[in-house]
Amino acid sequence: MKLLIYIITLIIPFAAIAQDGYETVLQQIEANNTALAALREQIESQKIGNRTGIYLSNPEVEFNYLWGNPKVMGKRTDFAVSQSFDFPTAYGHRRNIADLQNANAEIVYKSERTNLLLLAKQTCIELVYHNALVKEYSIRIDNARRMAETYQIRLDKGDANILEYNKAKLNLTAIQTELAKIEAQRVALLSELKRMNGGKEIALLQDEFSPPMLPSNFDEWYSNMETKNPVLQYVKGEIEIGKERVKLNRALSLPKFSTGYMSEKVVGEQFQGVTLGVSIPLWENKNMQRYAKSQVKASEIALEDTKIQFYNRLQSLYLKASVLQQNALKFRETITSNRNDELLKKALDSGEISLLDYLLEIGYYYDAMIQVLEAERDYELALAELSAVEL
Repeated sequence: MKLLIYIITLIIPFAAIAQDGYETVLQQIEANNTALAALREQIESQKIGNRTGIYLSNPEVEFNYLWGNPKVMGKRTDFAVSQSFDFPTAYGHRRNIADLQNANAEIVYKSERTNLLLLAKQTCIELVYHNALVKEYSIRIDNARRMAETYQIRLDKGDANILEYNKAKLNLTAIQTELAKIEAQRVALLSELKRMNGGKEIALLQDEFSPPMLPSNFDEWYSNMETKNPVLQYVKGEIEIGKERVKLNRALSLPKFSTGYMSEKVVGEQFQGVTLGVSIPLWENKNMQRYAKSQVKASEIALEDTKIQFYNRLQSLYLKASVLQQNALKFRETITSNRNDELLKKALDSGEISLLDYLLEIGYYYDAMIQVLEAERDYELALAELSAVEL
């Protein structure tokens, strides 16, 4: 079924989760994205198309001019106007179907919009992560540069050997190389945001994560969230459309009518009056009623399956986000309460540890900082999936 193309992973129905530092960027992208603008026009065109063919058929006008043979018979003129129409209730069902199709078209647009904004938000989260890395590596470079300069001075004074100086220089070069890679990835992320923003430059300087907490009760959360799922809304819309088609086919199985006016003129005579006609529906719509009912049944089964799949997937994402939340909090608390970068610097300056020991120990601290940022990023990405419907 084509509606599966528009499935979106959802949802947290809490306004607090929807409010983050990415709103301004997402608003710009929604306003400037060319693909979304094109889709808006396509949806509007489709909505107009859905409302075609729901009115009366065109009236028919007929004119006949006949001359007799032999000429003494004179000429004959016929004129007729007629209008045919289905059983009256059919037009109401057609209008209802068009309205339901237009509502589903809006759900399709909403789904595509949400997909775009979710991708944009995920890109923003990656950009914040890389901004944080740039900030972190800039601090490391300043520290590594001071160390290299210090060992240059100590080497000149004879207080250090060339091996220690080379280690300090290699450490500086390695950090500079890593920072260059991060900067390149950051530029790529900015380019991706620019593409989604219709080619217009976009800026996001945020370099820290501050995600909200997950709601504690999954079942309460899910019961509020289910009504916001566009996939379920779409399938429910298809069911309603199918039911209206059953009613329409029932109306089309009733007689069709035609009425009009007709006049006939011959030499010295004229006949005129109304015409009535009826079409007996025997074969034209055979099996249409059964087909419409089978479509409704298929949509109802699809709805139940979608609910099950949606619940299980969302529960899995919720549990994943819960674990990531705990990891992020634990990592941040641990790194905050066990900072040893300053202690290591003092130990190195006082000669308690060698340069090699310092680089090894500070490397552990640096790795822990990266793990903290990765955990916070992963938690933010999980929240972005869960709260997509609030975008």
